[in-house]
Amino acid sequence: MSIAQAKRFTLDEYHRLGELGFFHEDDHIELINGEIIEMASKGTAHETCLRNLWKQLPKIVGDRATLQSQAPITLPPNSEPEPDFAIVQNRDDNYLSSHPKPTDVLLVMEVSDSSLAYDQDVKIPLYAKAGITDYWIFNLFDNYLEAYSEPYQDSQGKYGYSNKRIFLSNEVIDFPCFPDLSLDLAKVFPPKLHF
Repeated sequence: MSIAQAKRFTLDEYHRLGELGFFHEDDHIELINGEIIEMASKGTAHETCLRNLWKQLPKIVGDRATLQSQAPITLPPNSEPEPDFAIVQNRDDNYLSSHPKPTDVLLVMEVSDSSLAYDQDVKIPLYAKAGITDYWIFNLFDNYLEAYSEPYQDSQGKYGYSNKRIFLSNEVIDFPCFPDLSLDLAKVFPPKLHF
């Protein structure tokens, strides 16, 4: 008796599907551990937080690094997430020849409302395994920032971050890649709506 298994895709196969027009331009998908994942639709708080980050991050980071939003990061062998924001090292070709790889990534940021469990349970081990040193989750449920650092692998082969710090929505956080730069979270988190 055979058991059916889902087809897992390599990065090359995933890129080929895109070239063949298999995906529509407005599809919100990413490749995670060989699976093509459709990303959840974003609520108004999520979009407001993204807009606030777009106002703040370019002013803060300036020309010291490259800022990208909902754009691919290549994590061999079979993942290509598109985090809400990533700060990557400047490169002469501005990543024309290839998407950023883990060694290019200074900080990954996800804005989480309906995707919170996914960003914690799936993305934490994914980014830690890739060696991405810093990962921030703007947790819109609890209205605070979760800052993860120091990736590790335990004796069972599981990946995670040994350091998790919570920053409340009225605090200021320093960028791990640029300790002289900071982000005022009060300018990022949308005000809580009370019904």
